[in-house]
Amino acid sequence: MPTATHVPEEPALSPWLRLAAAILPVAATAFIGSVSTRENIPLWYEGLNKPGFNPPNWLFPVAWTLLYTMIAVALWRLLGAKPRTGPSRQGWWLALAVFLVQIALNAAWSPVFFSAHAIGAALVVVAALLMMVLWTIRLTWRFDRIAAWMLVPYAAWVGFATLLNAAILRLN
Repeated sequence: MPTATHVPEEPALSPWLRLAAAILPVAATAFIGSVSTRENIPLWYEGLNKPGFNPPNWLFPVAWTLLYTMIAVALWRLLGAKPRTGPSRQGWWLALAVFLVQIALNAAWSPVFFSAHAIGAALVVVAALLMMVLWTIRLTWRFDRIAAWMLVPYAAWVGFATLLNAAILRLN
Protein backbone atom coordinates (compact mmCIF):
# COMPACT_ATOMS: atom_id res chain seq x y z
CA MET A 1 0.00 0.00 0.00
CA PRO A 2 1.55 3.33 -1.00
CA THR A 3 2.14 5.85 1.76
CA ALA A 4 1.38 9.50 1.42
CA THR A 5 4.30 11.81 1.89
CA HIS A 6 3.97 15.40 2.91
CA VAL A 7 5.60 17.77 0.47
CA PRO A 8 6.33 21.15 2.06
CA GLU A 9 4.57 23.95 0.31
CA GLU A 10 6.49 26.83 -1.17
CA PRO A 11 5.83 30.19 0.48
CA ALA A 12 3.08 32.11 -1.28
CA LEU A 13 5.33 35.16 -1.72
CA SER A 14 8.85 35.38 -3.08
CA PRO A 15 11.51 35.93 -0.39
CA TRP A 16 12.09 39.54 -1.48
CA LEU A 17 8.40 40.39 -1.54
CA ARG A 18 8.00 38.76 1.88
CA LEU A 19 10.92 40.79 3.19
CA ALA A 20 9.41 44.04 1.93
CA ALA A 21 5.97 43.09 3.24
CA ALA A 22 7.49 42.40 6.67
CA ILE A 23 9.76 45.43 6.89
CA LEU A 24 7.52 48.19 5.50
CA PRO A 25 4.71 48.17 8.10
CA VAL A 26 7.20 47.83 10.95
CA ALA A 27 9.43 50.60 9.57
CA ALA A 28 6.37 52.84 9.09
CA THR A 29 5.37 52.20 12.70
CA ALA A 30 8.89 53.05 13.91
CA PHE A 31 8.89 56.23 11.81
CA ILE A 32 5.54 57.37 13.21
CA GLY A 33 6.81 56.74 16.73
CA SER A 34 10.00 58.68 16.08
CA VAL A 35 8.20 61.68 14.59
CA SER A 36 5.69 61.71 17.46
CA THR A 37 8.29 61.59 20.21
CA ARG A 38 11.14 63.70 18.82
CA GLU A 39 9.89 67.12 19.94
CA ASN A 40 7.52 65.96 22.64
CA ILE A 41 10.06 64.25 24.88
CA PRO A 42 11.98 67.42 25.76
CA LEU A 43 9.01 69.79 25.52
CA TRP A 44 6.29 67.77 27.25
CA TYR A 45 7.30 64.33 28.53
CA GLU A 46 10.20 65.62 30.63
CA GLY A 47 7.75 67.77 32.62
CA LEU A 48 5.47 64.88 33.57
CA ASN A 49 5.57 63.20 36.95
CA LYS A 50 6.84 59.66 36.40
CA PRO A 51 7.12 56.63 38.67
CA GLY A 52 10.45 55.51 40.10
CA PHE A 53 10.55 52.54 37.71
CA ASN A 54 10.53 54.82 34.64
CA PRO A 55 13.54 53.80 32.51
CA PRO A 56 16.02 56.40 31.27
CA ASN A 57 15.02 57.97 27.95
CA TRP A 58 17.97 56.43 26.07
CA LEU A 59 16.63 52.92 26.76
CA PHE A 60 13.43 53.36 24.73
CA PRO A 61 15.01 53.66 21.24
CA VAL A 62 17.42 50.81 22.02
CA ALA A 63 14.60 48.55 23.18
CA TRP A 64 12.32 49.47 20.29
CA THR A 65 15.05 48.95 17.69
CA LEU A 66 15.56 45.40 18.96
CA LEU A 67 11.83 44.76 19.28
CA TYR A 68 10.97 46.14 15.83
CA THR A 69 13.66 43.93 14.31
CA MET A 70 12.17 40.88 16.03
CA ILE A 71 8.64 41.90 15.02
CA ALA A 72 9.69 42.24 11.36
CA VAL A 73 11.42 38.84 11.40
CA ALA A 74 8.37 37.26 13.03
CA LEU A 75 6.12 38.75 10.35
CA TRP A 76 8.54 37.59 7.63
CA ARG A 77 8.37 34.06 9.04
CA LEU A 78 4.57 34.14 9.34
CA LEU A 79 4.27 35.30 5.73
CA GLY A 80 6.41 32.34 4.69
CA ALA A 81 4.24 29.89 6.61
CA LYS A 82 1.08 30.52 4.58
CA PRO A 83 -0.82 27.33 3.78
CA ARG A 84 -2.29 27.28 0.28
CA THR A 85 -5.38 25.20 1.03
CA GLY A 86 -7.49 23.73 3.77
CA PRO A 87 -8.87 25.05 7.04
CA SER A 88 -5.41 26.22 8.14
CA ARG A 89 -5.54 28.87 5.44
CA GLN A 90 -8.38 30.72 7.23
CA GLY A 91 -6.49 30.51 10.52
CA TRP A 92 -3.40 31.90 8.81
CA TRP A 93 -5.37 34.85 7.45
CA LEU A 94 -6.71 35.53 10.95
CA ALA A 95 -3.17 35.38 12.37
CA LEU A 96 -1.99 37.83 9.71
CA ALA A 97 -4.94 40.19 10.28
CA VAL A 98 -4.39 40.22 14.05
CA PHE A 99 -0.67 40.79 13.48
CA LEU A 100 -1.44 43.82 11.32
CA VAL A 101 -3.99 45.19 13.80
CA GLN A 102 -1.42 45.07 16.59
CA ILE A 103 1.08 46.88 14.35
CA ALA A 104 -1.55 49.57 13.70
CA LEU A 105 -2.22 49.92 17.44
CA ASN A 106 1.52 50.16 18.03
CA ALA A 107 1.71 52.96 15.43
CA ALA A 108 -1.26 54.74 17.05
CA TRP A 109 0.10 54.80 20.61
CA SER A 110 2.93 57.35 20.17
CA PRO A 111 0.79 60.01 18.44
CA VAL A 112 -1.96 59.56 21.05
CA PHE A 113 0.42 59.72 24.02
CA PHE A 114 3.13 62.11 22.83
CA SER A 115 1.52 64.28 20.14
CA ALA A 116 -2.01 64.53 21.54
CA HIS A 117 -0.86 64.36 25.19
CA ALA A 118 -3.87 62.10 25.79
CA ILE A 119 -2.46 59.87 28.52
CA GLY A 120 -5.80 58.19 29.32
CA ALA A 121 -6.62 57.45 25.69
CA ALA A 122 -3.07 56.15 25.23
CA LEU A 123 -3.65 53.75 28.12
CA VAL A 124 -6.67 52.34 26.28
CA VAL A 125 -4.58 51.98 23.09
CA VAL A 126 -1.64 50.28 24.84
CA ALA A 127 -3.93 47.91 26.77
CA ALA A 128 -5.61 46.94 23.49
CA LEU A 129 -2.15 46.55 21.95
CA LEU A 130 -1.11 44.18 24.73
CA MET A 131 -4.20 42.02 24.19
CA MET A 132 -3.61 41.95 20.43
CA VAL A 133 0.09 41.05 20.81
CA LEU A 134 -0.84 38.16 23.09
CA TRP A 135 -3.48 37.02 20.61
CA THR A 136 -0.95 37.36 17.77
CA ILE A 137 1.44 35.08 19.66
CA ARG A 138 -1.32 32.52 20.21
CA LEU A 139 -2.41 32.53 16.56
CA THR A 140 1.11 32.60 15.15
CA TRP A 141 2.16 29.62 17.30
CA ARG A 142 0.11 27.33 15.08
CA PHE A 143 2.06 28.30 11.95
CA ASP A 144 5.56 29.18 13.15
CA ARG A 145 6.64 28.69 16.74
CA ILE A 146 9.89 30.58 16.29
CA ALA A 147 7.92 33.60 15.05
CA ALA A 148 5.62 33.32 18.06
CA TRP A 149 8.56 33.13 20.49
CA MET A 150 10.12 36.19 18.83
CA LEU A 151 7.06 38.18 19.87
CA VAL A 152 7.29 37.25 23.57
CA PRO A 153 9.81 40.01 24.48
CA TYR A 154 7.53 42.46 22.64
CA ALA A 155 4.59 41.32 24.76
CA ALA A 156 6.67 41.75 27.92
CA TRP A 157 7.74 45.26 26.91
CA VAL A 158 4.18 46.27 25.98
CA GLY A 159 3.01 44.88 29.34
CA PHE A 160 5.62 47.08 31.04
CA ALA A 161 4.57 50.04 28.86
CA THR A 162 0.96 49.51 29.92
CA LEU A 163 1.96 49.62 33.57
CA LEU A 164 4.13 52.69 32.98
CA ASN A 165 1.35 54.48 31.05
CA ALA A 166 -1.10 53.74 33.88
CA ALA A 167 1.36 55.05 36.50
CA ILE A 168 1.97 58.24 34.52
CA LEU A 169 -1.78 58.75 34.18
CA ARG A 170 -2.22 58.32 37.93
CA LEU A 171 0.61 60.74 38.74
CA ASN A 172 -0.53 63.44 36.33
